[in-house]
Amino acid sequence: MRRSCGQSCPRSCGQSCPRSCGQSCLPQGPKGPGRHPQGGTGGRSGTRQAPAEQPTPGYVQRHRTHLHPGAWWLWALSLGTAATRTTNPLLLTLLITVSAYVVATRRPHAPWSRSYGAFVKLALAVLLVRLAFAVLLGSPIPGTHVLVHLPEVPLPDWAQGIRLGGEVTAEALTFALYDALRLAALLICVGAANALANPSRLLKSLPGALYELGVAVVVALTFAPNLVADVQRLRAARRLRGRPDKGVRGLLQVGLPVLEGALERSVALAAAMDARGYGRTADVPPAVRRTTAALTLGGLLGVCAGTYGLLTAEGGAYGLPVLLAGVAAALAGLWLGGRRTLRTRYRPDPWDARAWLVTASGVAVAALLTLAASRDPAALHPGVVPLVAPTLPLWSAAAVLIGLLPAFVTPAPEASHTRKEPTT
Repeated sequence: MRRSCGQSCPRSCGQSCPRSCGQSCLPQGPKGPGRHPQGGTGGRSGTRQAPAEQPTPGYVQRHRTHLHPGAWWLWALSLGTAATRTTNPLLLTLLITVSAYVVATRRPHAPWSRSYGAFVKLALAVLLVRLAFAVLLGSPIPGTHVLVHLPEVPLPDWAQGIRLGGEVTAEALTFALYDALRLAALLICVGAANALANPSRLLKSLPGALYELGVAVVVALTFAPNLVADVQRLRAARRLRGRPDKGVRGLLQVGLPVLEGALERSVALAAAMDARGYGRTADVPPAVRRTTAALTLGGLLGVCAGTYGLLTAEGGAYGLPVLLAGVAAALAGLWLGGRRTLRTRYRPDPWDARAWLVTASGVAVAALLTLAASRDPAALHPGVVPLVAPTLPLWSAAAVLIGLLPAFVTPAPEASHTRKEPTT
């Protein structure tokens, strides 16, 4: 048993006491040199007090810097819905710019967040393919401004309505450009959701009844980010070895390792899901199962009937009540269906005020553009026959700018900690 020295510590550096007491010393202060942290001088009268329990720093930091993934998806899907309500190229370009700015400022430093560039390239490919089809296969849009006259291939009588070659008009190309740009904006909005929302945390936030379906959807959504990460990793490895990573040869030599990695990942995922009890359900009474099926099926039918009533002029009176009743029945069915899936959530993501603001900004953009499309269809759908230059409606443009709100109300992503190699 160690005996205390009973003397004052001669040091004032805060290091351990060199004497037999073994405690730490404090710097010199008004209480005199060599006083120990408990206020004693190293004797047996000093008592240690347990420090107060503090919350885990990582947990507090995670909740402060992470937004609920469902809010990002609702925001992105609302912007995509707004893109489907217009063919104005100026508004569609503004929507793409808004989503790109939010992704550039709030994209986390994670492998799955690098898929945004792949979605942008996919949108450009869709745009080019749509224009190529308009040039080669023609367009039903009549036009008088002929740009080029291609040799036309004669086709049999059963292929009427289709032509290969012929006149390429400015009206047909403009119509194809507007139509393709709308689809490209929708793809870029989906890419923004993939780059901003963590798929594993999104799966954790789903209700128990949708857990199995959510696993399938999340695995499908993470295919593109994992594929992009594998391609970038393999291309970097080939560059370090002095081998070509571009062109057809580089693509073929990278494709086989990427396919092998995808198969290994699928096998590992299946083993992990089986080890965690995926697919196992709890026993519930037959009456509960029948009630769940009836509520879910009736709710989905009510949603379909209510939506049809809202879209038709004759069903405006019963459309909204039937829709609300269907949504309530479907939610009740999901709640009962969650009793079959025994799940626990470790540190669930809270739906806080920032998530409400992000979701409200996207819904506001979709609602305002839908209203503008019904009030002023000529501004949101510029005509191509006759060919006129599109104009930018100011109120619609201001509504699109509301989508920039997540770039200011959400926290900035954590800085990536890169390890520096020692230099000699």
